[in-house]
Amino acid sequence: MSKKRFKGVVVSDKMQKTVVVLVDVPKTHPIYKKSIKNSIRLKAHNEKGAKMGDLVVIEESRPISKSKNFIVVEVAK
Repeated sequence: MSKKRFKGVVVSDKMQKTVVVLVDVPKTHPIYKKSIKNSIRLKAHNEKGAKMGDLVVIEESRPISKSKNFIVVEVAK
Protein backbone atom coordinates (compact mmCIF):
# COMPACT_ATOMS: atom_id res chain seq x y z
CA MET A 1 0.00 0.00 0.00
CA SER A 2 1.20 3.48 -0.75
CA LYS A 3 1.77 5.95 2.04
CA LYS A 4 -0.41 9.04 2.33
CA ARG A 5 1.19 12.30 1.18
CA PHE A 6 -0.11 15.77 1.95
CA LYS A 7 0.99 19.25 0.95
CA GLY A 8 0.56 22.02 3.51
CA VAL A 9 1.93 25.11 5.22
CA VAL A 10 3.99 25.06 8.40
CA VAL A 11 2.09 27.02 11.08
CA SER A 12 4.36 26.29 14.06
CA ASP A 13 8.00 25.33 14.51
CA LYS A 14 8.39 25.94 18.24
CA MET A 15 9.09 22.30 19.13
CA GLN A 16 12.42 20.55 18.65
CA LYS A 17 12.47 18.50 15.42
CA THR A 18 8.67 18.81 15.06
CA VAL A 19 6.53 21.12 12.95
CA VAL A 20 2.75 21.57 12.82
CA VAL A 21 1.46 21.52 9.25
CA LEU A 22 -1.94 22.91 8.18
CA VAL A 23 -3.40 20.75 5.40
CA ASP A 24 -6.56 21.61 3.45
CA VAL A 25 -8.68 18.51 2.77
CA PRO A 26 -11.60 18.93 0.34
CA LYS A 27 -14.70 16.88 1.09
CA THR A 28 -18.02 16.56 -0.70
CA HIS A 29 -21.30 16.94 1.16
CA PRO A 30 -23.19 13.63 0.95
CA ILE A 31 -26.60 15.13 0.13
CA TYR A 32 -25.95 18.51 -1.52
CA LYS A 33 -22.78 17.46 -3.40
CA LYS A 34 -21.12 20.79 -2.59
CA SER A 35 -17.38 20.67 -1.97
CA ILE A 36 -16.36 21.79 1.52
CA LYS A 37 -12.79 22.69 2.44
CA ASN A 38 -11.80 21.30 5.83
CA SER A 39 -8.37 21.87 7.33
CA ILE A 40 -6.44 19.57 9.63
CA ARG A 41 -3.29 20.21 11.66
CA LEU A 42 -0.76 17.40 11.57
CA LYS A 43 2.48 17.08 13.52
CA ALA A 44 5.45 15.99 11.42
CA HIS A 45 9.05 15.06 12.17
CA ASN A 46 11.31 17.78 10.76
CA GLU A 47 14.84 16.79 9.69
CA LYS A 48 14.80 19.02 6.59
CA GLY A 49 14.86 22.31 8.51
CA ALA A 50 11.41 23.65 7.56
CA LYS A 51 10.51 27.01 9.09
CA MET A 52 7.20 28.71 9.79
CA GLY A 53 5.41 29.73 6.59
CA ASP A 54 7.14 27.17 4.34
CA LEU A 55 5.17 24.96 1.96
CA VAL A 56 6.08 21.33 2.73
CA VAL A 57 5.23 17.82 1.59
CA ILE A 58 4.68 15.32 4.42
CA GLU A 59 4.42 11.55 4.22
CA GLU A 60 2.87 8.98 6.53
CA SER A 61 5.33 6.89 8.55
CA ARG A 62 5.51 4.67 11.58
CA PRO A 63 4.49 6.31 14.88
CA ILE A 64 7.39 8.46 16.09
CA SER A 65 5.63 9.64 19.24
CA LYS A 66 2.11 9.73 20.66
CA SER A 67 0.85 12.30 18.15
CA LYS A 68 3.55 12.33 15.44
CA ASN A 69 2.92 9.99 12.49
CA PHE A 70 4.31 12.01 9.57
CA ILE A 71 7.75 12.98 8.24
CA VAL A 72 8.67 16.09 6.24
CA VAL A 73 9.78 14.76 2.84
CA GLU A 74 10.59 18.02 1.05
CA VAL A 75 10.43 21.75 1.55
CA ALA A 76 8.79 23.36 -1.50
CA LYS A 77 8.96 27.09 -0.74
